[in-house]
Amino acid sequence: MKAWVLYAGTFVSAAALALWLTPRMREAALKFGIVDRPDGRLKNHREPVPYLGGLSIYLAFLLALSACPFGSEVLALLLAGSIVVLLGLVDDLGQLGPLTKLLGQLVAVFVLVKSGITIQLTFIPPWLALPLSVLWLLATTNAFNLIDVMDGLSAGTAATAALALFPVAVWNGRVTAAIMLAALAGACLGFLRYNLEPARIYMGDAGSQFLGLLLGALAMNNAYTDRNPLAAAAPALILGVPLFDMLFVMYVRFRRGLPVMLGSPDHVALRLRKWKLSTRQTVFLSYAVTASLGTAALVLSLVTTAVAAVLLAGLAVLGVVAAALLRRIDMRM
Repeated sequence: MKAWVLYAGTFVSAAALALWLTPRMREAALKFGIVDRPDGRLKNHREPVPYLGGLSIYLAFLLALSACPFGSEVLALLLAGSIVVLLGLVDDLGQLGPLTKLLGQLVAVFVLVKSGITIQLTFIPPWLALPLSVLWLLATTNAFNLIDVMDGLSAGTAATAALALFPVAVWNGRVTAAIMLAALAGACLGFLRYNLEPARIYMGDAGSQFLGLLLGALAMNNAYTDRNPLAAAAPALILGVPLFDMLFVMYVRFRRGLPVMLGSPDHVALRLRKWKLSTRQTVFLSYAVTASLGTAALVLSLVTTAVAAVLLAGLAVLGVVAAALLRRIDMRM
């Protein structure tokens, strides 16, 4: 009972702190001119929108963890998270090149790996687990950064994913991870009050990279494979929406002969809006898909290997069909 009180208290305090901090960060961003200006190409909002929302998520998360036991894992996550927040703030204030941003992310990932936060699967040898861990953490960090193209999309998807990861942490007795996921979900939901369409503040790279790195680390370091080894795919399912978008965008840009890191209106959310859906419908659909994939991941960890194989095969087919249909949407103006 005491654990549930702690989880609920952490969630509520993080949400309340984000609700209080976000408008103040908005005022500060407007005062100092830290805004995202329309460019007529990818940024089509009507007027400049202030940044620094990511800082309110980070601070709300940090302050809500005051009741959390600060072991080495928590300290490593906070240090790595702080690195990507500072990196994102520099990028929001100016403009970092892709290589500089990648090097900064690698430093944050190195902190996690050095602290033992890596893929822990008995059927993966240590020499392979290390590079896979680095690749996974870089992928999730950049995936949440890439889907931050629509009001409320990245924050709401992150909150939904954190809530899907929460029961896994509780079932495995990982109290600290569960507290951190509760804090992350609460901070995102509090911020979402000001980030849904029409957004009054953006999280910027500071927020999106922070969410991607922490969710990637907390998802990777959970236990899923007690009943079947295929449940190792559960983290990829729970974070499936941003990961699918990242891979889809990279594929489309590659096929068009464009650099994969170049900005272009090829994202899944933008294609859905170009099709028939409104911004809010697109965002809420993304939340629903994340919740559905989270449920599938939980089922995957509870069934036999044969059932898990059928489930994964079905989801893979759905993913390929979705990608083919999305690619057919004409994104020309």
